[in-house]
Amino acid sequence: MRKWLGLSAVVIALDIYTKHLIVKAFEYGEHLPLTSFFDLVRYHNEGAAFSFLAGAGGWQRIFFSTIAIVASVIIIRLLRKHPQQHLFCFGLALILGGALGNLYDRVTLGYVVDFLFFHYQEYYWPAFNVADSAICVGVALLIWDSFKKKPA
Repeated sequence: MRKWLGLSAVVIALDIYTKHLIVKAFEYGEHLPLTSFFDLVRYHNEGAAFSFLAGAGGWQRIFFSTIAIVASVIIIRLLRKHPQQHLFCFGLALILGGALGNLYDRVTLGYVVDFLFFHYQEYYWPAFNVADSAICVGVALLIWDSFKKKPA
C-alpha cells in the first residue's frame, strides 16, 4: 500500500511544483510557443475536464471537490482490497495523485491551473496539467487491466 500512496504523493508533488513554476513565470493567458504544435500557457479552469461547467457560478468548486474526496476514499479502499493486482493499483495510484493534485488547486485557489497546450493550425486540445495527465494514464491502465485475462 505504501508504494501506491508514494506514487500518488510523487504525482501530487510534481503537479503542485509545475503549477507553481507556471504561476510564477506567466501572467494569466500568456503563451510561450515551444514548437509549432506545443505552447506553455497559463489558464485557470474553474470546471472539470475541458472546462465542463466552468461558467456555472461557483457551485461547481464544491461539487468537484466533493467528487475528488469521495473518489479518493473509494480508490484507497480499492488499493487496500487488491494489493496484488499491480497494474490495477498503478492506475489507481495515478488517478488518486491527479485527483488530489487538482483538489489542492480547487481548495487553495478556487480553480485549477492548466499549462500544457497542444495545437495544430486552428485546431487545439484544451490546456491541461500534470494531474490531468496522471488521471488519463491511470484510466488507460485501468482499461488495459480490464482486458487482461483474470485467473479463474
